[in-house]
Amino acid sequence: MDCKTKIKELRESTGMNRKEFCKYFQIPYRTVTEWELDNRHAPEYVLRLLEYYIQNEGLAKKKVTDECSEMEERGDPYEEN
Repeated sequence: MDCKTKIKELRESTGMNRKEFCKYFQIPYRTVTEWELDNRHAPEYVLRLLEYYIQNEGLAKKKVTDECSEMEERGDPYEEN
């Protein structure tokens, strides 16, 4: 998943608009805007920290897509049924 999609999905999962999200996480509004417009890319560790915080602090109003969980749910493609 690209940065643009991930940051927007994380923000939307909290039910916050961009301004509220920026204020809550103390990230400059311009920075989040640039990430969501794909003009700049957030470091991977920032995305992981945001996801961790949102999930563990109960901020998520809807489930955030977890690429690892999706792969586990699909199962091993090489496993015989």
